[in-house]
Amino acid sequence: MRLRTHRAALGLAALAASVAALLPMPAQAAPHGDGPVVRTASGAVRGESTPEGQQFLGVPYAAQPVGALRWKAPRAAPEWRGVRDATRFANKCVQTSSGDPGYEKPSYTEDCLALNVYTPKQNAPRHGKGLPVMVWFHGGGLTAGAGQDIVPDTFARTTGTVVVAVNYRLGALGFLSAPGLDAEAQDTTSGNFGMQDQQAALRWVRANIGGFGGDPSAVTVAGESAGGLSVCTQLASPSARGLFRAGIIESGAYNDCAVRTKKTAAEQGTAFAAKLGCTDARTAVACLRGKSSKEVLEAQDGFSWSPVAGGTFLPVQPAAAFTEGKAARVPVLNGANKDEGRLFAFGMFDGRGTPLTPEAYPVAVKALFGPLGDKVLARYPVTAYTTPTIAIGTAIGDQMFACSALRLDRSLATHNTVYTYEFADRTSPPFASTSPRPGDFDFGAMHVNELQYLFKHFGLTSPFNAEQRRLSDQMVQYWGSFVRDGAPRAAGQPAMPTQNRTPGTVLSLKTASAGGNTRDGKAATDHQCDLWDAAATA
Repeated sequence: MRLRTHRAALGLAALAASVAALLPMPAQAAPHGDGPVVRTASGAVRGESTPEGQQFLGVPYAAQPVGALRWKAPRAAPEWRGVRDATRFANKCVQTSSGDPGYEKPSYTEDCLALNVYTPKQNAPRHGKGLPVMVWFHGGGLTAGAGQDIVPDTFARTTGTVVVAVNYRLGALGFLSAPGLDAEAQDTTSGNFGMQDQQAALRWVRANIGGFGGDPSAVTVAGESAGGLSVCTQLASPSARGLFRAGIIESGAYNDCAVRTKKTAAEQGTAFAAKLGCTDARTAVACLRGKSSKEVLEAQDGFSWSPVAGGTFLPVQPAAAFTEGKAARVPVLNGANKDEGRLFAFGMFDGRGTPLTPEAYPVAVKALFGPLGDKVLARYPVTAYTTPTIAIGTAIGDQMFACSALRLDRSLATHNTVYTYEFADRTSPPFASTSPRPGDFDFGAMHVNELQYLFKHFGLTSPFNAEQRRLSDQMVQYWGSFVRDGAPRAAGQPAMPTQNRTPGTVLSLKTASAGGNTRDGKAATDHQCDLWDAAATA
């Protein structure tokens, strides 16, 4: 009896939460009465003026996916009365804690679908055509992160653009696929909730960004790592057509932008449900919706979470969509970092207090790369690197990021203009969660490290020297001009090459003492891409 009563209470709570999410709500108190006010389709928001411009934080772009709306496609944000405070970041979507600033505790909050808007205008937002817009999707492996990971206020002011940073559902709550959820999905393919959130944010931008001074017809989607994979997915998704005019992919081509097949996702979903004790196919979805977010989060470890191909939202793998001309035909800026893999190798070895030794190096390589182990050892001899960890990190980065990015350049260029770069500042400060540097580990131009040259990463200003500040200024110019008119340029610097005219050439971004920004036609050779390309197509 108590069990039945408990289930009934859960059902009523879920129903009440879903109904409440659709009704007009009173606005949060807006304490800053002199802040700028903008009216959106759901109601007015009051942000704040800063030395860089204006910012509006934590603005809802969809109904919160709680209760019966868990594992549902996003719905329109409910209207609110009065003026809503937009001076604080929204909740982070459900995720574990980490060493990154602001992530010291896990988040169990599903009320998280919000975005942050940064505009360079200190006066009333302009109307009419407006400024170009960049919509940013954060990284974090699709299981972590939030829009607040970057503070792009200086970027917005310097480039004359409006920047929107988006929260979207993560992990199991963003990407669970299961037969019962397939039956609820419009295209009978579940598991794309996080990507659907991103499209809902893009539709919010199209409907509302004019009030913030932006041009809804001049939107660029951008992201790093999992955010870059998100851009790949949005380029390939038919339902995203017309929502943007260009894309930026930073370190997002890993695994050739591959996502799960419907079959694989369904198998994983069934195993995930069983882990939570939801084994009856007839009641599995209700059982899963009855679990707390904490239970869901704790159960998601050990599973792969990514979009799902096979329905109308994403009919085919992104790489196939690019080569077959089934993706959005818009300009793309794509690249990776020279030493991507050092961060991951550090986490596997030195960061755990067990640096890889020369004696253990062959064993580690063969365990990591399997049948390719002997070839990897021949291409990456431990004696050619300062430490064994850097040796294996170089192989990881070349396989996962550098060569995948170059392959993506080729597949995109069959129908798109593709601008190509490689971030190569090996003197760059390590990003926040690896600071201070443990020992004397040389992170180089590792994964994530380019972000601090574009934005305040985790809201922090990086301790650049004069040369690094100049490189940062140049990168902001390249990215900003691409957002404004689809062609990356920087004053006094070489033009960023295109895969279309100079195949295989990238713009190597580095400080003046390291040779400055130069066009590099040997990236594929330097990263051993003949080995990794053959393995990828085997």
